[in-house]
Amino acid sequence: MRMTLRKFLCAGLLLATGGALLAEDEPNANGAAKRVVILGDSITAGYGLDPQEAYPALLQKKIDAAKLPYSVTNAGVSGDTTAGGLRRVAWALGKGADVIVVALGGNDGLRGISPEETRANLTGIVDKAREKNPAIKIVIAGMQMPDNLGADYTTKFKALFSEVAKERKAALVPFLLKGVGGDGKLNQADGIHPTAEGQRIVAENVWQILQPVIKGG
Repeated sequence: MRMTLRKFLCAGLLLATGGALLAEDEPNANGAAKRVVILGDSITAGYGLDPQEAYPALLQKKIDAAKLPYSVTNAGVSGDTTAGGLRRVAWALGKGADVIVVALGGNDGLRGISPEETRANLTGIVDKAREKNPAIKIVIAGMQMPDNLGADYTTKFKALFSEVAKERKAALVPFLLKGVGGDGKLNQADGIHPTAEGQRIVAENVWQILQPVIKGG
């Protein structure tokens, strides 16, 4: 992601606005008996776009095309942090879930929250999810911050997602915004929220990891 710190932080303020609290499950043509919950922020919520253009809805289409018996719930809340996710994960999983994709952390970085705190929150989210369902499958989506936030911070921030995934035996999407972050053509005017085309790339980034997870169970 290449942009000035000022622009990056100003754009980040937009993550605190818009987006649905919790969308209904997307329709599934295959009589879905299992549920995938995507716990995220405005990127997950599809800020600035029709909800059907956000990557959770696109994942539902991929699941339906693969004839897999899963429905996707978009639990994206604009402006949410890992601390917010930790507070609401039990509620988001209230109906029960077989898979949770944790796509939080971007707002932590924008606010300069310590990597140690973000890591502890992510670990807590995984542990709470497993309290609800010990057999739940976990996917953690990694995030990255721009280099101008400082080498020490960006290195620790990038590493924490893979560290939590390894320690908690979760699958890992190395970088949710791979191929999208920092590309002006794939982001809205704020420079941080993906366009519809960008969301399609995000969906593919997640699908590469999610598909084998749900095919296995």
